[in-house]
Amino acid sequence: MDNIGIIGAGAFGTAMAAVARRAGRKVTIWAYEPEVVHDINTNHVNSAFLKGVDQKGEPLDPDIRATGDLGEVCANDAVFVAVPAQHLRRVVADAAQHWRPGVPIMTCSKGVELDSCKLMVEVVKDCLGEQAPIACMGGPTFAIEIARGLPASATVACADLAVAEALAAAIMSPVFRGYVTTDIIGAQLAGAVKNVLAIACGVVLGRGLGDNARAALVTRGIAEMTRLGLVLGAEPKTIMGLAGLGDVALTCNAMQSRNFSFGYELGQGKTVEQILAGRGKTVAEGYFNARSVTELARRNQVDMPICLAVEAVLDVGADLDSIIHGLLSRPLTTE
Repeated sequence: MDNIGIIGAGAFGTAMAAVARRAGRKVTIWAYEPEVVHDINTNHVNSAFLKGVDQKGEPLDPDIRATGDLGEVCANDAVFVAVPAQHLRRVVADAAQHWRPGVPIMTCSKGVELDSCKLMVEVVKDCLGEQAPIACMGGPTFAIEIARGLPASATVACADLAVAEALAAAIMSPVFRGYVTTDIIGAQLAGAVKNVLAIACGVVLGRGLGDNARAALVTRGIAEMTRLGLVLGAEPKTIMGLAGLGDVALTCNAMQSRNFSFGYELGQGKTVEQILAGRGKTVAEGYFNARSVTELARRNQVDMPICLAVEAVLDVGADLDSIIHGLLSRPLTTE
């Protein structure tokens, strides 16, 4: 896999381009916006989505090439997709006409599709059928840090272990380490649920409820993630690995997380509409995942009170203090 195509030139897609290039791959990245293509090719920056990659000098490796042609980015040895979860189906459906059978695709999107409640790999399979081996990547990976070459690790999951190993090897470098698994359900689900938990943890900080409350919420949130995962066929070790616990530890404790900062602003008293209006082009996936994850839980009869609480605040405007009181007043139970 010497040639890597990346669909999506948002913050994470651009960061993955930097990761793949650092691993010695030839990288082509597709951007929807012509101005982003020009910015990357001419100025070697992505000022719209990922500013200040390298504070010491050249923001992006000049050999990273951008294109607005989906056919061009699909003509590679492997293709990574890093677009917002709710746009994944449309983008991959557009790419399908250019797909060469057998070329692996790895989704870096973290979420559950609204309405269908399908995980990202299922969405990709709907679009590509049996044309391609499908993988996903998860783990604690803030875009700006991996773009800058700070040490990080991630999980690559695929039903075909050999494909997972090949994809992980294609992006490994002295500062980026991959681990592999065949538990593609666990790796995907963990990434979606942690988005919702990060909003809840942001609310705890914004409301001034303390570190004890946040630690308890994280612990019970992982229990919710595990319950749903087991019903869907995930392995507990995946939930407790990089894709689950690792990602939760990162995004539930850092203002750099879009989901955590979203929750913090909620806790500070801002309305959902005010927060969304101030976000510009950036997407807090947990805003959508709160609805899709809880619907997935309802369909599978799994109790997820924390995720349900976040959904109630975001979707029906439930009073935040009443929701917090309700969580604290739940009946006594075993752990």
